[in-house]
Amino acid sequence: MRPIQKIPLEQIDLSDETFSVNFMPDLKRLRSSIEEVGLIQPVLLRERPNGYQIVCGFRRVSIFRDLGRPEIEAGILKEKERDDLNLFSISLHENLTSRGFNTVEKAIALAKLVQQFQVDPVVVTRTFLPLFSLEPHGKILGTYLSLAEMEDEVKRYVLKEEVSRFNIRILSSFGSEGRKALLPLLASLKLGENRLREMLTLLEEISLRDRIEVKDILHRPEMETLLAEKELTPSQRAERVKKFLLSLRYPRMREIEENFENRRKRLDLPSAVSIRHVPFFEGKGLRVEFQFEKMEEYRSILSSLSVLPERKEFQEMLQNP
Repeated sequence: MRPIQKIPLEQIDLSDETFSVNFMPDLKRLRSSIEEVGLIQPVLLRERPNGYQIVCGFRRVSIFRDLGRPEIEAGILKEKERDDLNLFSISLHENLTSRGFNTVEKAIALAKLVQQFQVDPVVVTRTFLPLFSLEPHGKILGTYLSLAEMEDEVKRYVLKEEVSRFNIRILSSFGSEGRKALLPLLASLKLGENRLREMLTLLEEISLRDRIEVKDILHRPEMETLLAEKELTPSQRAERVKKFLLSLRYPRMREIEENFENRRKRLDLPSAVSIRHVPFFEGKGLRVEFQFEKMEEYRSILSSLSVLPERKEFQEMLQNP
């Protein structure tokens, strides 16, 4: 390798991303550092017939360009000095020691190793997964390879919401059109990890059982009507979407739920009184709740509740939901 020298940015091919794995890089701290103290670590370039190829330092070169700097300090490798896989490995190690990788960048790196540099997946699993602090298991490699193939907007969602590997695997089964249809819904619901898993699992099960695409489930009139209700909070919308998906996944439960609700309405109880069933009707029993502020309200509620045992609807709710 040649000694460190200053290379004009105009001679560096910024479009060549052979060794790049950047995805949504946070450049603020690095830019601030460069502006304050200059370049601490020179970039690494490879000599080409018509200029230079970046091996390490994509973010540094990008910042120098944005700052209007004409040149940058770089170590220079001769064109045939090292092969591409060796240079890519150098790039990975350099980034690991300086900043690390986010989930999507790990996926891009692993995909490049397998697809671009033709490294045996067994070798990648054994050698490179531990490098990224991942368990050396073929299933994990498959998860990251599937993430690398996903749409950029999905990758951004995975990073922002810190989506788990389990949920990434489900997303990979939906196909491109399914993920594109699903993403606006997920973004509007702001789901936590467990609720996201629950919703994705329901969609996957409905799709497999009914042999329909996920996008067709999401484009059903009931779902579109639900999503059009702007007054709902994300939490309320998430609950209603979940309820709708449960009704598709378990149609018998939907029928039971509707029967229960119809009987409850016919009881015509005061608004301060609520009657609830056991979750998912897994067992018998009812839960009656009420609230009041004045003694007259309390007496009125008790009077309404006292006649419930004589009502056919209440007996059916208790005995045969």
